[in-house]
Amino acid sequence: MKFSELGLTPELLKAIERMGFEEATPIQEQTIPLAIEGKDVIGQAQTGTGKTAAFGLPMLQKIDNTNKNVQGLVIAPTRELAIQTQEELFRLSRDKKVKVQVVYGGADISRQIRGLKDGQHIVVGTPGRLLDLIKRKVLKLNNVETLVLDEADEMLNMGFIEDIESIIQETPAARQTLLFSATMPAAIKRIGVKFMKDPEHVQIKTKTLSSALIDQYFVKCKDFEKFDIMTRLFDVQTPELSIIFCRTKRRVDEIARGLEMRGYRAEGIHGDLSQQKRMSVLKAFKSGRVDILVATDVAARGLDVSGVTHVYNFDIPQDPESYVHRIGRTGRAGKEGMSVSFITPNEMGYLRTIENLTRKEMTPLRPPSDSEAYKGQIKAAMDQVQELIEKNELERYEKAAHSLLEEFSAEDLAAAFLKSMIKDSTEIPVKITPERPLPNKSHKGGGGGKGRPRSKGKTYGDRRGAKRPDSRRGSSSSRGGEKRYNSSDKRQSGSTDKKSSDRRGSGNSKRDFTIRQK
Repeated sequence: MKFSELGLTPELLKAIERMGFEEATPIQEQTIPLAIEGKDVIGQAQTGTGKTAAFGLPMLQKIDNTNKNVQGLVIAPTRELAIQTQEELFRLSRDKKVKVQVVYGGADISRQIRGLKDGQHIVVGTPGRLLDLIKRKVLKLNNVETLVLDEADEMLNMGFIEDIESIIQETPAARQTLLFSATMPAAIKRIGVKFMKDPEHVQIKTKTLSSALIDQYFVKCKDFEKFDIMTRLFDVQTPELSIIFCRTKRRVDEIARGLEMRGYRAEGIHGDLSQQKRMSVLKAFKSGRVDILVATDVAARGLDVSGVTHVYNFDIPQDPESYVHRIGRTGRAGKEGMSVSFITPNEMGYLRTIENLTRKEMTPLRPPSDSEAYKGQIKAAMDQVQELIEKNELERYEKAAHSLLEEFSAEDLAAAFLKSMIKDSTEIPVKITPERPLPNKSHKGGGGGKGRPRSKGKTYGDRRGAKRPDSRRGSSSSRGGEKRYNSSDKRQSGSTDKKSSDRRGSGNSKRDFTIRQK
């Protein structure tokens, strides 16, 4: 279904078109009409399905620009998700000129207070900072018309359930409430019963990995090693068409620039690009003028390009569903594909979660050595020379070739030609800004920041790239059958991570929801 069929105003449709989206995702298609009608909605869907627009567009449509009070409130579990939500709401409301502010702990609260005093239509924030601002009486929620609880199950896991209830009690009883959660534990159902008015439950079926033609590998390495290892893999694997997925827009820009410096035909794509630039990059990628596309999950949404042979996860996603979406870009139409994920030691728990979802173990991959990468470069260069000779368009150069042969040997000339075709990557250093690691899944008491226990179950924060500062301890995985570039095998072993068994906020729901499945 097209966005133009969902009852949205021209101002919002214009912003959607500028962002390059035409077709609504299933969660958007089912949630937006209900929310525009003013109904309370529980949306159950994984991240990467477009939930921000699903709740953001109806909320933005209701905003009265002449009213300087806070009319919309979005509660998110992590600062990263809050920031990302604020950015997307800002882009969606560019033509309507809605003021959106994000507030979170660890940042200058005085600056956030000044922003609130300037008048904001929508506030996006984490529970702890929202409560702090409420207690200081600078955040007043008595005019809130739309309340959104995003990643509700994650906020439950992080021990925020009591904070959320305290915040909800500060909002008018007549408000509209939209709750989004990947899972539906009893405590989340209890929120639905206690704080929502006859909510409709929109449930989107989980996508599973259907293609058995995708070989899945992982490389265990430190963050600063990823770029050099990846370029050596390019030299050995010689991918025809590949996509590199990154967690942040900054990484997309830095990696695309670094690849170009080393002689690869690469372009980056993310949400900050203009629609014209985005379409130009995609056209170049589809036509083969660009071999490598570097992208964020959001920018690659809806991307349909045939012939992708390799997918590289420079940063592993927090949400295993996003992994399925990413690697599904290859292995299409009966063709084989390959995915390689770069995993830091403390992210091994996320790898195991992905394996549980896909029901397929990833194979450890030993990084190729410099000599193996060099051999790959030589082979690629020799193949290119053969193609040039086979084209048989060399008559114009024969006279110059004879002159050179009088002065130099054929071996020296061939070696010089090959050298000119190969860029020595060691001579071109590329620095990629380090990102904070994902929260360690075995870390107890994290997330809340106040010693709150973390409940057993899903432990993802911002499923589109959240990081919590309390995640510095690493874990490793027990693995076998490591893929190498020679005939021998190598085995790795390590420890397995543990999950906290604390559970908070359980309860039983006495009311059934209307189920709309797709």
